[in-house]
Amino acid sequence: MKLGVVGLPNVGKSTLFNAITQAGAESANYPFCTIEPNVGIVDVPDERLNVLAKLYNSKKITPAQIEFVDIAGLVKGASKGEGLGNKFLSHIREVDAIVHVVRCFEDEKIIHVEGSINPSRDIQTINLELILADLESIDKYIEKENKLLKAGATTKENIALLNLIKSTLEQEKPVRSLQLKDEEKNFVDKLFLLTTKPVIYVANISEDEIKEKMEDNKFVRQVLDIAQSEGAEVLALSCKIEEELTSLDSDEREMFKQELGLDKSGLEKLIVTSYKTLGLMSYLTAGEKEVRAWTIKIGTKAPQAAGKIHSDFEKGFIRAEIVKYDDLVALGSFNMAKEKGKVLSVGKDYVMQNGDVVLFKFNV
Repeated sequence: MKLGVVGLPNVGKSTLFNAITQAGAESANYPFCTIEPNVGIVDVPDERLNVLAKLYNSKKITPAQIEFVDIAGLVKGASKGEGLGNKFLSHIREVDAIVHVVRCFEDEKIIHVEGSINPSRDIQTINLELILADLESIDKYIEKENKLLKAGATTKENIALLNLIKSTLEQEKPVRSLQLKDEEKNFVDKLFLLTTKPVIYVANISEDEIKEKMEDNKFVRQVLDIAQSEGAEVLALSCKIEEELTSLDSDEREMFKQELGLDKSGLEKLIVTSYKTLGLMSYLTAGEKEVRAWTIKIGTKAPQAAGKIHSDFEKGFIRAEIVKYDDLVALGSFNMAKEKGKVLSVGKDYVMQNGDVVLFKFNV
């Protein structure tokens, strides 16, 4: 899973990136500090792995991972190349979802590229640039499909869908706002449009407002209104505090979180929200050699889940032995779970569930 962190210059993108990846990305009080995207690989926190490792006396723990890409600050005219915009937009095409950081605090010491704090305007600036870039792409696709239609290599339905997308974009609405059928989604996915990507809004608030409700912040309310209209998720956090948390050891971090009234770090909340937004979950494999989490789409069947480990597992899939994590931990071992009838032997039609502990049987 790859998440692109975007936003206007000086809204806290690189600070958030530093916090969640501890990568030390350059962060400064001037635009275009980030030109080439910084990339950080983050382990997905999952306490279940530690519990299973003790149960199996495992030599190695391998958590699922998320890749964060810190994409440079976009400005008005990015779709036309302003502020190295074309280069930045190409980086967005490569991610699965967009984490859009929006500044929701006032501070005279930190310059805002537009001269004032206005989340609605800032979100619209970014969204409009992505829409304009998609409009340019759609015109090219329509021209290409019309030529293919004459050659009998495409359908009128595909061209009608492209024209619907163009009309939606011209109304300054993202493509993700369209209710598409599965076959239409498959077609649109191959277009690699920017506004098809799901968005998570991160409202960057001041350290002083960390204990307040999101609705109490007038700037965050603007973000909430826009997210609600798009069906997007919103997280309110202080990027500065998140960065400070990463500089502490585990005990100090927990004490600081308690002082601030935080049950989870911003990273943990962002990962949970990312999984929800992208419709993902994890299944687990466990043994003496290794305990590991595997990320799959919700609704994935057993053979395709096995294919995440190795393509041979999917090709030669026979069956899977599955025990629920809670049952395994409660009974203390896989053998005991089997004795108590808690281990299921499932076939090709089994739909994987979050936290399934799995042993795949296959033949190559």
